[in-house]
Amino acid sequence: MKRSEVNKAIKEMEALAKKHSFALPPFCNWTKEDWEEKGHEYDEIRDNMLGWDITDYGLGDFEKVGFALITLRNGNQNNPKYKKVYAEKLLMLKEGQHSPMHFHWNKSEDIINRGGGTLIIHVYNDKDGELDDTDVLVNADGRSYYVKAGTGVELRPGESITLWPHQYHDFDVVEGTGDVLIGEVSMCNDDNTDNRFYEPVGRFPEIEEDEEPYRLLCNEYPLAKYRGELIYER
Repeated sequence: MKRSEVNKAIKEMEALAKKHSFALPPFCNWTKEDWEEKGHEYDEIRDNMLGWDITDYGLGDFEKVGFALITLRNGNQNNPKYKKVYAEKLLMLKEGQHSPMHFHWNKSEDIINRGGGTLIIHVYNDKDGELDDTDVLVNADGRSYYVKAGTGVELRPGESITLWPHQYHDFDVVEGTGDVLIGEVSMCNDDNTDNRFYEPVGRFPEIEEDEEPYRLLCNEYPLAKYRGELIYER
């Protein structure tokens, strides 16, 4: 992706979050220069990859296949220093954009339509890495029911679905309903190891630097400015 595409996506998501009155944490507003001044008291953000995450899955066509998201909070299964056993994300899927079919090896998650258009999630069971043709159990807002493999479950604003490990799913938007602001509440998240895409794609894009970054992505933070103990406010 070009840096200009990344910057544009971040600004669009900021506007969508503001439109739906979803306030972002302070670190989402930090510039590259701000990050260069941050010390070890912000290691939780660095170590757990909190912050902005824009991907075109390595396919080079973000407007058709991609996702803009923010990891708002997260634990770390590989570092006992961090005690959280949960994670939360905010995502934007634009009308006409698609997020590819995948499942998570370990993570269960609730996907919530926080506002905007109507989200469609197509669901399959996993069978040795393939899309199984068996009926799929859907858990949505306290209701449990079965649907045929490949059914698109529609989520309107306020509605949600629970997705379990090894449950294949993708994301689309109902045509004519507009961009969607999506919430995710889940177990700890590890995008480096826990995603299994049905068709091989990349997760984090290579960036072509055609302009300065508006915000740094969660895998771009510089090292802490200094070493030492945490700073205590007085």
